[in-house]
Amino acid sequence: MKNKVILVSSDQLGKGEKELGEGVLETFFTLLKQREELPVAIFCMNRGVITLTEDSFVSVHLKELEEKGVEVFACKTCVDYYEIENKLVAGKISGMPHFIDLASKYEVITIS
Repeated sequence: MKNKVILVSSDQLGKGEKELGEGVLETFFTLLKQREELPVAIFCMNRGVITLTEDSFVSVHLKELEEKGVEVFACKTCVDYYEIENKLVAGKISGMPHFIDLASKYEVITIS
């Protein structure tokens, strides 16, 4: 995962049952945080910003990744759309220009 940015565009991984997708996404981040090589950043957009709130079990893992030095960002437009700014427990609010800068420097892996 070194020199990579993870783009999280959903609050679940894969299509199908919501509970299954949420569990699979949580497993992904549980395993990711245990690795030696971590991504440079995680950028959440669309429903992916929900993973940064108290309403998502994934937020615990994203907070831990943040504490390990991974930059975690939430798309401002998306945060505003879902009206969740006061519910964020991890990440910093950022904008699309910042994501474009990250994408120009690092390989992007999209989780959806």
